[in-house]
Amino acid sequence: MGRYRPPAQPKSRYITEPGYDRLREEEAGLWIRRREVTRALAAAAAEGDRSENAEYIYRKKELREIDRRIRYLQKRLPELKVVNQPPSNPEQVFFAAWVKLERENGSEREYRIVGPDEIDHQSDYISLDSPLARALMKRTLDDEIQVKTPAGTARYWIIGIRYEGV
Repeated sequence: MGRYRPPAQPKSRYITEPGYDRLREEEAGLWIRRREVTRALAAAAAEGDRSENAEYIYRKKELREIDRRIRYLQKRLPELKVVNQPPSNPEQVFFAAWVKLERENGSEREYRIVGPDEIDHQSDYISLDSPLARALMKRTLDDEIQVKTPAGTARYWIIGIRYEGV
């Protein structure tokens, strides 16, 4: 079996202004961290036999990970489109909206639709590329949506839409 994997679907290019600023700060911080790791790597390399030097092996791996992330950010940041204004129709769901949903069982949950680069494990953020966000796009208050999930089809009702921090 080969290692070939088909290319992933391209991610959406939209991002909020705070999300873009966080990515720029991350890139700047990685360059600083890279200098520190490079110094530690040089010190570990000076200790002698590199094949059995755990510090050297660890620092090389850490440097590879930092370089990989810097390369990704250098390619991704220029192609991002920063959305910093609310849409012309705030009654519809668009990018950067906070959407409050009600499920069939009466439970309520609020999500913010953001770009795939700013999810960052925040439970109330969903990617613009997710099935739920795609189903919500251009919907209005009191609309019913259905989303296919691994557990079956889930039904939601939109009970609130707001644009804050855009």
